[in-house]
Parts: sequence; C-alpha cells; structure tokens
Amino acid sequence: MKEKLPWKTYRTSFLVTAKPLTSALRFVDALGREHRGEKGDYLVESDGVLRIAPRAIFEDVYVPVEQLSGEPTTHGAQSAIRKRPQSASGRRISAECAGAI
Repeated sequence: MKEKLPWKTYRTSFLVTAKPLTSALRFVDALGREHRGEKGDYLVESDGVLRIAPRAIFEDVYVPVEQLSGEPTTHGAQSAIRKRPQSASGRRISAECAGAI
C-alpha cells in the first residue's frame, strides 16, 4: 500500500479511528493474536489497540464523525485519539504494518 490515507474518526457507542487498507495486511498483536485483512477492510485503532474489521461489518456499524457533526474531526481535536497507532504495549506499529495503511 503505497498511498497514505488520513485517519478518520468513527463512532458507535465509543470513538475509534480507522482507515481502509489499500492492500492485504497480516500482523500479530501484543497478545499473540493474528489479524488478517484484505484490500478494502479497515485497520481500526481503539485505546491503543489495533485490529482489522471486515469492510461489510465496519461500514454497517460505524458512521464517520464528520457526517454526524458536519465538521471534520482531526486527531488534535480529541486528546483520546493518538496521532499514530500504537500497539497494546505502547510501541509504534511496525514498518511492515504501517506500509499497508
């Protein structure tokens, strides 16, 4: 995934940041769980934890915040949302993982 897409804020009953994958991605999280996604699925960050959500489920459940408020949301607007995703251990995601988002 060569193209850099910005993180957007989404909400259900809580806020998450997410971006669509532009290529397949596979990674193992800090708890040893394997995550896999295909182009079009979403890389989702919530409370510093990354996961992959299938596109059909993600788009059915989440609504972009800017569509609700009429104003775009940036990372600086909410202190709970980090500028770059981090693993559960607080480490930045690997370059391999970052290359697919």
